[in-house]
Amino acid sequence: MQNQAIEDVVESIAQKLGRGLSLEDPDGVLLAYSSHQTSADRVRVNFLLSKKVPADVSEWQLRHGIAQAVRAVAVPANDDLGMLGRVCVPLLVRGFRVGYLWVQQQSTDDPAAEILAVLPSVRPTIDRLAELLLETDTASSARRTQREATFLAACRGVAGAVDELRGWRELGGHGPWRLAVVHELSDGVGDDPHEAALLHRTLALQATVGVAPVLFSAGAAAFSVLLCAPEVGRSVLEHVLDGYRAEVAKRAGRPAGRMVLGLSEPAADPRSLEEAFQQAQHAVQAGAVDPNLARVCPYSDIGVYQFLGAVGWQAPALGSVHFAELSEADRLDELLPVLELLYDKNGSVQDVAAQLHLHRSSVYNRLSRIRSVIGVDPLAGMVRLELHLALKARRWRSRPRFEQS
Repeated sequence: MQNQAIEDVVESIAQKLGRGLSLEDPDGVLLAYSSHQTSADRVRVNFLLSKKVPADVSEWQLRHGIAQAVRAVAVPANDDLGMLGRVCVPLLVRGFRVGYLWVQQQSTDDPAAEILAVLPSVRPTIDRLAELLLETDTASSARRTQREATFLAACRGVAGAVDELRGWRELGGHGPWRLAVVHELSDGVGDDPHEAALLHRTLALQATVGVAPVLFSAGAAAFSVLLCAPEVGRSVLEHVLDGYRAEVAKRAGRPAGRMVLGLSEPAADPRSLEEAFQQAQHAVQAGAVDPNLARVCPYSDIGVYQFLGAVGWQAPALGSVHFAELSEADRLDELLPVLELLYDKNGSVQDVAAQLHLHRSSVYNRLSRIRSVIGVDPLAGMVRLELHLALKARRWRSRPRFEQS
């Protein structure tokens, strides 16, 4: 954690305002405070000693709407608590609440309006403080953990979570939205699912800071999920993936593996997030197994994998009769790669030869061998459909499996 930098910024704001400040995380834990003690009341003194907001003080503060506030809120004095009035400045980055900065009034005659009037002059410094907090371990806070769990449960169709999600400010009141699933193809992810989930949550938070079309993020053991505005573009998501790669190196201390992002079709209602989540998962699985798909992979672009990802669909173990014959004959793995690429390249022998670094005559020679093995033209309509589907089904069987619970 960047404790010293945070303390320095808090002290700087306190000096400019000439008032005592305290900084707490969304769970009410003290993170930093200023040395300015001229107007310390009983609540402030006890808070600095205990490092945790007492339940009765928290209830008084929450009663004045600080948990939902996006602007500074004046919280009046409470004589029973021994509490002078103070101003709460919610600290948010990309809509994510990272903490609260409290500015204490110096006496009962010190109006909150004076504090509210001067806050715009220190707004850039306050924004910097929020960014510093986001760079700490806020992804592990209890509040963030619960919100991400609710969001993931809604993505999996849990009715109670869907209902709770309807009141979230991040959803903007109504759809549509799109979901993106980000997965790293790497052996570097640890075996501990809790550590892996925390890593994915942190990566998602950091990689999407300042990316306006990304409204919320959550992490699971094998992937992270992004709630996106419907107009989110490929270039924005490419930028997000670059951010993921940089954060893997910073947070995990290793080079990033291949990153794939699957993007759903728009979902118009929170109840549709389950289907959107399945689409995004299928898209990222298709992108993981098929190198001909881009690393940002919309569901609409995955072609036949839309059918392979359908619930209950299962390809025969050997694919088909012709595919089984061809697989048996292709002991050196020379024929099937040429055939799949030929199908993917719309029958362009020149493109296949260029990508596989072969002479065009070698491609024609292998096509001839394929015809002799299966006894039919592999470019004929039904045969082509059969073999192309079998090739993609073989890839699909090697897809990453994601937990559904």
